[in-house]
Amino acid sequence: MKFEKTDVWGFEHALRGMRNPLESWDKSDSGRCSEIDCNKCSQDKLGGTGCSKIGRWDFAIGRNDMQLAQKLIKAGSVHRKFMRQIFVSVDITAPLYWWKEFDTYKVGTVANSTSTMHKLSSTPITIDCFEMDDFEDVDIEVNGMIYSNKDSWNIQIVECEYLREKYNETKEKKYWKALIRKLPESWLQTRTVTMNYENLLGICSADQRRNHKLIEWSKSFIDWAKTLPYANELLFL
Repeated sequence: MKFEKTDVWGFEHALRGMRNPLESWDKSDSGRCSEIDCNKCSQDKLGGTGCSKIGRWDFAIGRNDMQLAQKLIKAGSVHRKFMRQIFVSVDITAPLYWWKEFDTYKVGTVANSTSTMHKLSSTPITIDCFEMDDFEDVDIEVNGMIYSNKDSWNIQIVECEYLREKYNETKEKKYWKALIRKLPESWLQTRTVTMNYENLLGICSADQRRNHKLIEWSKSFIDWAKTLPYANELLFL
């Protein structure tokens, strides 16, 4: 599972809008730090708690703004609307079984995927096309005979590649349809995903994905989310 081309933006306008209800803009102490030498930068200049290093801006959130942001986050989704205005774009390469679970997060997320329908037959099918990061070989018993899961996988890949080649050779739909039917759930697919910090807060909550039995959630996704700007302060507080 891979996370590539991560981009984060929107802190400036999100925090400005956060203060609109009480018109307390004069208390804001955040700002861009893109022209500040990081080796010399003291966050005391802005009263900040950290420095954003991902996205279009290097943006420091001040102590006053952070205190209000965390208060609103803890008050519930109705009060933390500013979180919906901090956006994240990332290319995620993950197995189909993971994408099926991610697809439950429809509100506020958008994804464009590589096409299994159109591109499946264009490149050779190898072990690298599948999610195997935590693969452990197990024995499979069928009618009293013991098979190795690894051997079964190798046969399945050979069968898939055979069907792909036969389709390319004959252009007969039956081979393509047979390949689609046989394709394992661990097939890797890349999607460019756009979401916001509100989505991420829900996904990363302790009662959802942080302790999920799939390491693609509990480790891969959570480890990536922790690299985002102000993740500890806004997503894992």
